[in-house]
Amino acid sequence: MNDKFFNLKREKQDRFINASLKIFSENGYQKASTDDIVKEAGISKGLLFHYFGSKLGLYEFVYNYSTKLLMMEYSGNVLSDGMDFFELQRQMEVSKKNIMISYPYMNVFVGKAFREESFEVLSVVADSMDQYSACLAETYAKADISRFKEGVDPSAILKMCIFVADGVLNEQFQNGRIDPDAYYAEVVSYLNVLKENLYKN
Repeated sequence: MNDKFFNLKREKQDRFINASLKIFSENGYQKASTDDIVKEAGISKGLLFHYFGSKLGLYEFVYNYSTKLLMMEYSGNVLSDGMDFFELQRQMEVSKKNIMISYPYMNVFVGKAFREESFEVLSVVADSMDQYSACLAETYAKADISRFKEGVDPSAILKMCIFVADGVLNEQFQNGRIDPDAYYAEVVSYLNVLKENLYKN
């Protein structure tokens, strides 16, 4: 990647990044077209190759950029060990909502990256993917699980929370409009239902 990309005005950087996130999310790496990306971003194709060298270089950049930004957001919102399990989940959703305001497709893109089948993609993002997974595991490990009813498996509930959030986000994505506030409100409503039914009285 050419570091001069960061000399562009922030608005142009974000247009480039958002266009890439959208097209990669919609099509996956193999089927994503650089023609569609530059058309969405409103830039010349020459600039894409000038700054990133190739479609693979662009994918690597937007993945690394996305995971770094998400990890910064998580670390800023989940500050202490022993945070209530569902409060921690809520703070994670605050982080996602904050990201969506500037980058609507970033959370979708990062989620879909874990299901990429292209070996060349997985090879260039492997280290960042491992770091991001470790960050998530470390963050979730801060949760206080002592309030669950006897017999409840916290790891299964965490998996359920992740599936619920992914489901709401992907439903919005499929419907063609990602609404950060509506996403957050719906996910939190489901977390509240789980909390009411799974915690001790």
